[in-house]
Amino acid sequence: MSQSIVEEILGRYRVVAIIGVSDQIGKPSHRVAAYLKKHGYRIIPVNPTINGLFGEKSYKALADIPEHLQRTIDIVNIFRKSEDVPPIVEQAIAMREAVGRPFVVWMQRGIVNEAAAQMARQAGLVVVMDMCLMEEHLHRQ
Repeated sequence: MSQSIVEEILGRYRVVAIIGVSDQIGKPSHRVAAYLKKHGYRIIPVNPTINGLFGEKSYKALADIPEHLQRTIDIVNIFRKSEDVPPIVEQAIAMREAVGRPFVVWMQRGIVNEAAAQMARQAGLVVVMDMCLMEEHLHRQ
């Protein structure tokens, strides 16, 4: 992934659906969500085991987010095992087809799924793999 594309993503997009976010302080997904929220991003939590995070209601799956919120999502940030990524990408593609969004599928550090990435790219999504959204933002401050 070219650094110029990452810089464009970080500078342009502000609404992030975080798949697999935790409400437990200290967990990487919680740290990233807190950081992004502090830096002006809107967070939409997606985790079937929590009710909400940072004042935002949590949804069981990307597909469960109401359409009016789906229309605002720029980045689908994934904190799930690599093998769990394909159905999430399928939901992101369906969302893009239905509401014209999201634009970016971002798999956090350590998460790589080439087949899912290819599927997303073929559907017109930008894909970032094996990079931490928070760390990339920190490097640009």
